[in-house]
Amino acid sequence: MTCNVGGIERPIRIGVGVLAIAVGLFAGFSSTIAGAFVVVGAILLLTGAVGFCPLFTLLGINTCSPPSNLKK
Repeated sequence: MTCNVGGIERPIRIGVGVLAIAVGLFAGFSSTIAGAFVVVGAILLLTGAVGFCPLFTLLGINTCSPPSNLKK
């Protein structure tokens, strides 16, 4: 797995993921809506933590900065 989620997007995904999980667990929604919040939050948290998003691979998106230690 190569990095395709980077920069400011990683901490935003982690923060929104934690927030979505908290909303799903504590907001008092029906179990279906709460489950959806938890699942979406877990996906965002995981993709932000590891820096890889399978959907970005399918769409050809890469927000990681290129490595700066390449020899010219």
